[in-house]
Amino acid sequence: MAGVLAMILAGGEGTRLQPLTVTRSKPAVPFAGSYRLIDFVLNNFVNSDIIRIFVLTQFKSQSLYMHMKKGWTVNGIPGCFIDPIPAQMRMGKRWYDGTADAIFQNLSFIRYNSPDQICVFGSDHVYKMDIRQMLEYHKNKKADLTVSAIKVPIKQARSFGVIQVDSDWRMIGFEEKPKNPQPIPGDPEYALVSMGNYIFEANTLYEELALDSVNQNSTHDFGCDVIPSIYPKRPVYVYNFLNNYIPNETNMGYWRDVGSIDTYWQTNMDLISEEPSFILHNPSWPLHTNYPPLPPANFINTVNRQCSISQSMISAGSEIVGATVTHSIVGFNCRIEENAEISDSVLLGDVTIGSNCRIKKAIIDKHVTIAPGVVIGEDPEHDRSFFTVSDGGVVVIPKGARIGY
Repeated sequence: MAGVLAMILAGGEGTRLQPLTVTRSKPAVPFAGSYRLIDFVLNNFVNSDIIRIFVLTQFKSQSLYMHMKKGWTVNGIPGCFIDPIPAQMRMGKRWYDGTADAIFQNLSFIRYNSPDQICVFGSDHVYKMDIRQMLEYHKNKKADLTVSAIKVPIKQARSFGVIQVDSDWRMIGFEEKPKNPQPIPGDPEYALVSMGNYIFEANTLYEELALDSVNQNSTHDFGCDVIPSIYPKRPVYVYNFLNNYIPNETNMGYWRDVGSIDTYWQTNMDLISEEPSFILHNPSWPLHTNYPPLPPANFINTVNRQCSISQSMISAGSEIVGATVTHSIVGFNCRIEENAEISDSVLLGDVTIGSNCRIKKAIIDKHVTIAPGVVIGEDPEHDRSFFTVSDGGVVVIPKGARIGY
């Protein structure tokens, strides 16, 4: 994979994920107790033997930078690197104007590495993908650009770039976030949408970004501008994600764009359902991250109450003291006191929940302390008076909050 370079776009603000993104970028949001969202795309590249990776950052990037510094450092292997690149205003005193402009402003880093193909991937999706298979498809098709795609229900397609293909899966139509998405021929309930993962031939990318940079009518975005410009004049092919194979996986095609509080909560819940649709444990596809130096989770029975843990994930350093945790994910270094009841919830880490609390369908950010006896998630109107509550009824407690004191 020496001729392949990865560019991961990790500068997103993630406004729809607030308040989880008030102090951090979207790719740095903790997920599944032990991970950050960016870990999934990084693992996909590393497990695919592609270890020449630039990560382009912009907004609130410090926690993302520290996570990568502690967990994703490559040393001593010539030609291999995983390097974050902050926005440096190389093309003038301005931030990145769009996803295409982010790559354009960093073309000097790309050219220095002389790649044959350039993978431009997003950083905030939860999925597993052997990128070598997409790359082989790209080469076999002799494509200038290959876009990975997946079918989604037609009502969800309004949030994505909707693709049309011919019988050979060559792109013949593309519309970014249409009000009336075109369905798949013969399958009117679904549309084929872009996953935001692209493989370019290097010269194609250089030429198209140069043209886009001088187009005053462009928003300098891959989905809105570059792809619609390329496919009518160059061979652009679409890679069906459902054809991607991961060893020892039975549920192929799982991909989630964690763009809102409800999808973030549901994607966490997918991990702990009776038949999980996404499996974290697969020795053939290990999911690396930064694990802090913490002892194993500890479950402590008290004189009056035994611990009860069911259908949940509990991360290292956490202590459950005579409490009940049901269908929930508990991050690093949390403490849940006696007689507390936690259900259908996600604790991001370093959270303390006092005795006799009842917490239901909540996301609790880091460094939150909740006083004994507090009830969250049972009275929506009361919760909306104090907290963010999503359209789906998920209560979000912001980072550092002290509740009930």
